[in-house]
Amino acid sequence: MKKLRALVIDDSRVMRTMVMEALRRSQLAEFEFTEAEDGAVALAKFDPKTIDIVFADWNMPNMTGIEFVRTVRSTYKSVRIPIVMVTSEKTMTRMDEALNSAGASAYITKPFTVDELKNKLGKLIESIGSPAIPAVKAAGFFSKLS
Repeated sequence: MKKLRALVIDDSRVMRTMVMEALRRSQLAEFEFTEAEDGAVALAKFDPKTIDIVFADWNMPNMTGIEFVRTVRSTYKSVRIPIVMVTSEKTMTRMDEALNSAGASAYITKPFTVDELKNKLGKLIESIGSPAIPAVKAAGFFSKLS
């Protein structure tokens, strides 16, 4: 089973515990968790060398989850660590903002089930650590055909 280091961000300790327990029960990976109670604390704990995936709530004091996503995506442009929004925000506008504008990788609404986590995160978690195929190789292959 794949081992992943996950950062779980939520201002509610109970919700952080629920997210971590659901992820353990999903058996998508063997998770090692780091917790943060808001985006500002999470940013201080975030290091792309030690975090494989992030789960962030939207509504938190000091720095919201969406502000965290925007900050990480602008600060670490070349790093594509998956960031999953886990939030009670259910509108299409919020989903669009998180996924298309801010750069979140997935969106899960509260309340959620272990099966929902499996369905929505299975492929995303499988892709973590997989080497990307550089575009140069494809170009080189096609250039040999000419």
